[in-house]
This record gives sequence, structure tokens and C-alpha cells, in this order.
Amino acid sequence: MEPAAAAQKTEERGHRKLRSGVVVSDKMDKTVVVRLERIKMHAKYKKYIRIWKTVKAHDEKNDCRVGDQVQLVETRPLSKDKRWRVQKIIKRAAQG
Repeated sequence: MEPAAAAQKTEERGHRKLRSGVVVSDKMDKTVVVRLERIKMHAKYKKYIRIWKTVKAHDEKNDCRVGDQVQLVETRPLSKDKRWRVQKIIKRAAQG
């Protein structure tokens, strides 16, 4: 095997961020709004606080529902706001 071909074969895409969150809206077509939550220690008071952020993610099959826990993967910009893609549904919301 040539050195150029070997280098090309082992070359992969860059490291993509993975995040998990809860779907808060599924009203758009092929798009869901996901709430990403993390816990951070307050610098002065040393108390843990919750910080959350909402992001829009691409859902190709329109499979996600409100309350589902999903895993997101970082991707190229798909629209003005969408920079994430739903990789898998970790846990389904309770039907009711």
C-alpha cells in the first residue's frame, strides 16, 4: 500500500462534541428544541447551580417527542440556528 493511501485511510473527521438533553419542543418539521443542562459550582459561594441552554437539533425522521432524552452530535451549520443533530433517543417520555 502506498504511503499516501495509508494516510488517507487512517484520516478521520475531527472530534465532534456529544451532548445529552431533553426535548422541550417538537412543533417544527425535522427540528427539535433540546434543553442542555449542566451543573457548575459557584465561584464565590461554592454551591452547585444548574445552568441550561436550549439548542435546535436536526431530527430527520421526526421521531422525537416532548420529554424524550436524546443524545446530540455537533455538525456543520444546517440552518441559521441548527448546529446539532439527534444521534439517538436515550429514553422515551412517558405516554400520558
